[in-house]
Amino acid sequence: MILGALSDLEFTCNAVLPIILLIVIGYFLKRIHLLPDGFWKMANRLCFRVALPVMLFFNIYNVSSIKDIAEQWKIVLYAVIIILLVFGLGLLGVILFCRDSRQKGVILQCVFRSNFAIIGVSLAESLANGSTEPVALAAVISAISIPLFNVLAILSLSIFIKNEDGSSVSAKEILKKIVTNPLIIGVFSGIVVLAIRQLIPSSTEIVYSLSDSSDPTSIVESTKTVYKFTIKDNLPFIYTTLQWIKNIASPLALIALGGDFVFSAVSRLKWQIIAGVVARTIMVPLIGLIPLYFINKQTGWFGDNIIIYPALIALFGTPVAVSSAPMAAEMGNDDELAGQLVVWTSIISAFTLFIIVLVCRGVGIF
Repeated sequence: MILGALSDLEFTCNAVLPIILLIVIGYFLKRIHLLPDGFWKMANRLCFRVALPVMLFFNIYNVSSIKDIAEQWKIVLYAVIIILLVFGLGLLGVILFCRDSRQKGVILQCVFRSNFAIIGVSLAESLANGSTEPVALAAVISAISIPLFNVLAILSLSIFIKNEDGSSVSAKEILKKIVTNPLIIGVFSGIVVLAIRQLIPSSTEIVYSLSDSSDPTSIVESTKTVYKFTIKDNLPFIYTTLQWIKNIASPLALIALGGDFVFSAVSRLKWQIIAGVVARTIMVPLIGLIPLYFINKQTGWFGDNIIIYPALIALFGTPVAVSSAPMAAEMGNDDELAGQLVVWTSIISAFTLFIIVLVCRGVGIF
């Protein structure tokens, strides 16, 4: 039991500490004045307008098949319902308890928007203990949750902000922000190209693999879809370029976040930080996972626990998305609070994810 707990703690630390260390590197680089002060805002803009959209495009394009989304409709529907429920509860909370209009959307975004795009799939893979099905499900959920997160984020960061003349932002202006948002463009482009790939005639191949590496005779037969045209196979120079840009998105965003981080702001924003951290790392996992446990225990509607839980723990239990900070800055919200929430939810989630995994093991899910 003790060894298992230590293994879980090591796993959660390995999943979250790279995020924290990159933030620390950015803060250190600022302290030694290696880069000019204006660099950090420029890096945030580069991430928001180029690197993060390419990353979202790349992740969605690499979903194996649109058919996979249809086959997992039950768990995808559950995830969407919980995200919308959490958004509604968060909206009510910030309206009732938050006074600063520039902070309302930031806290609301922290409540519902997890870091699934960056660490969700890898976290699910680590929890799955080598099984490929949870990873595939995580990729399918990302194709739905990431567009939903970004649309709701634009709504969150728009509805409380006034125009320069003091008027409220109209529905037309919000729609324009959604359509022209670089992250939404990246997501939509990925979905369009994925759909086009599906329309091109394909074939299937029989693949043989070992189900047990210790038993050479345990051969499993499966099928693999072979597409006639893919960016990776037919335009590898474009695929590699996109992959390289995608690879810098998260590290650059985190280093830039560290460069913008100000410790003196913690005392001034402590109640907003506490509210966002508690909601993101404690309340949302409880809202998302407890109903799932009882529904599936009574009905088995969602299928095998070892398949569904890694993906949904990653969806509901990870810290707020790194892209929330540059998005808040670009849309005129309190980007300082947004950066603080990314940092502190990342730190606290190292412990809350450990507890979530420990409880799941205790009730027999893993």
